[in-house]
Amino acid sequence: MNPAEAGAADELPGVAPRLRDLRRGRGLTLETAAQRAGLSPAHLSRLETGRRQPSLPMLLGLARIYGTTVSELLGEIPPERDAIVRARKFEGAEADGWMYQQAGGPGRAMQALRVRVPYGAQGDLVRVHPGEEWLYVLAGNLRVTLGDTVHDLGPGDSAHFDSLTPHRIAAPDREGAELLFVHTLLQSPAAELCLGSGIHRR
Repeated sequence: MNPAEAGAADELPGVAPRLRDLRRGRGLTLETAAQRAGLSPAHLSRLETGRRQPSLPMLLGLARIYGTTVSELLGEIPPERDAIVRARKFEGAEADGWMYQQAGGPGRAMQALRVRVPYGAQGDLVRVHPGEEWLYVLAGNLRVTLGDTVHDLGPGDSAHFDSLTPHRIAAPDREGAELLFVHTLLQSPAAELCLGSGIHRR
């Protein structure tokens, strides 16, 4: 390690082992994690051994992949999170016709949403992305297409699937549908909705 690299490694001494431990804890190889982050395996290896310091965009990307936050990567102690979310009137955020309301605690890798799906909204949108999804129909009928298979769900039905499977979600009836939706979609538009970007309050 040259003097410049040694000095850089002293700036954020705890980040390197945390990056390595998080990757291993998620069951990701160096090559897989690097590919998802848009880095070379050699570069990620240098970050994990402290020979290189990550930039903020790199930290943001790695935090999303590992299901954590930049603050936690840097070793900051997160504020205590309230485990209880009380009932409240549905006042969701709107995106492309769907209405979303956070149903779980903020800032966690797993996000829970209450979702209203109007008839005809996003029904032709095919999604493919890392993560898992679980949904439970509260009211109305929901059509879930997984690959080439179409499933019609009613109240009380649920679906749990790997979101790398091409999927579409739509309300086939004019009354629309309402569901509970839990996801680990940290690189998806739904994740951005949980973080409050690109949405319209109603």
